[in-house]
Amino acid sequence: MNKKLNLFLFTLLIASITISCNHRQQSSNDFCILNYGAVADGVTLNTEAIQAAIDACAKSGGGKVTIPAGTFLSGTIIMKSNVEVHFEHNATLLASTKHEDFPLQPLPEYRSHKDQLGGFFALIYADGAENISLTGHGTIDGQGKLQKPRPNPVAGDIDGRPRNLLLISCKNVLVEGLYFKNSGVWNQHYLNCEDVKVDKISVYNHSNRNNDGIDIDGCRRFILSNSFLDSDDDGITLKSTGAALCEDIVITNCIVSSFCNAIKAGTESSGGFRNITISNCVVKPSISETTPVFDTPKIGITGLSLIIVDGGVMEGISVNNLTIYGTMAPIYIRLGNRARKYTADVPKPGMGKIQNISISNVVAYGAGEWGSSITGQPGFPVQNISLSNIQLFTKGGVKSGTFDENVKEDPQGYPQPTTWETLPASGFFIRHAKGINISNVTFGVNKEDNRAPVFVDDVSGLQISNIRLSENHKATEFICGKNLTNFDIEKPLGWKGRKWIKTK
Repeated sequence: MNKKLNLFLFTLLIASITISCNHRQQSSNDFCILNYGAVADGVTLNTEAIQAAIDACAKSGGGKVTIPAGTFLSGTIIMKSNVEVHFEHNATLLASTKHEDFPLQPLPEYRSHKDQLGGFFALIYADGAENISLTGHGTIDGQGKLQKPRPNPVAGDIDGRPRNLLLISCKNVLVEGLYFKNSGVWNQHYLNCEDVKVDKISVYNHSNRNNDGIDIDGCRRFILSNSFLDSDDDGITLKSTGAALCEDIVITNCIVSSFCNAIKAGTESSGGFRNITISNCVVKPSISETTPVFDTPKIGITGLSLIIVDGGVMEGISVNNLTIYGTMAPIYIRLGNRARKYTADVPKPGMGKIQNISISNVVAYGAGEWGSSITGQPGFPVQNISLSNIQLFTKGGVKSGTFDENVKEDPQGYPQPTTWETLPASGFFIRHAKGINISNVTFGVNKEDNRAPVFVDDVSGLQISNIRLSENHKATEFICGKNLTNFDIEKPLGWKGRKWIKTK
């Protein structure tokens, strides 16, 4: 009797879902994927059924495609203009793990460094769509651990593993409320898109190489807000992998964890970055208990990274109200000269620029001993950087003779503090810079540290005021280094009996 009752109840549940879908489709422009043959068993491939629902919705003039509760296995789904795909509670879109279920998409008109195979692979994909939405309370699971590179990969991280979401040259986009996890490569990639709102999402991405949380790449007018992101690779990442710059970007009210760089602009910088605000965010260590794929520190490499290495200009950047707990190097600003072309037929980029940046109201604690840095290149200084109202507490414990004051330039190397690790400054290492203003800053070390809080090399127009130091600073100078000109530096509070500036 119990078996018959359970079978009856299961049949009744399936019937009620189907009736509900039919009712919604009849009463509004709502297309339920069950009506197109989708099966929620996590085994049946539903690519054609889901695509049929999207195509029918688009053909009717637009509306809502509903994914009800259940697990729906699928390959590549193509979004269409004027369509919202809505996930109901407990709805899961589960990526297939078979290469044949992810056909190579045609080479887009907008070219970038990441299309080196001649196109892209993705679970959810669109090129040139307008007025599209992904909403609801469901999950997009890429089964990243099971996504394998295709034979004979052509370029770097683009080896055929699918992204969970890739939107190219799309306009008027809303992504809201969803849980993204376990991507084969980058989790979400928005490339050359305009007028995008990503709100109230959660990301957990610790399943494969290059598991970024979100990549905002050459986009204009983009808002990311009220979200949680935890990733093995970079967390919130602004990029410019093609000619378009990242412009008019707002990132606010997010909690970010990363084994690499939590909030980052770069590494690719061809088009540059302009008019970007980052505010009210928390950076914290990952909850993942797995070993980082790239053998990075469990507390992360950086909290905030601002990078230009492939040409392009970074300017008009405002960072405010940032709490950074953990990371080996809380703040990293780097102008390099990797000069990588985004496609073979474009000119090699020249030296880029970093200028007009404000970083304020930052509390960084529990950091490792590597130190923060602001660095340009000989003859190409980073310019007009303001750092105010900052508390910087690091592990410390670095003794004399265990660090090198001759830090290599490495202009073509990968721009990350792993290149240098422990710097000759417990606070800020500043090199090839002009117009740096540091005010109302506390430098703290948990253990006795023999490094100067600030180390300079080829710096002009340095202003430092209202500085406080913890008792564990054991350096004989507050500032040391060489080639410091045109400066105005106040003696730190309580600095007695020791020199406070020593430069060559």
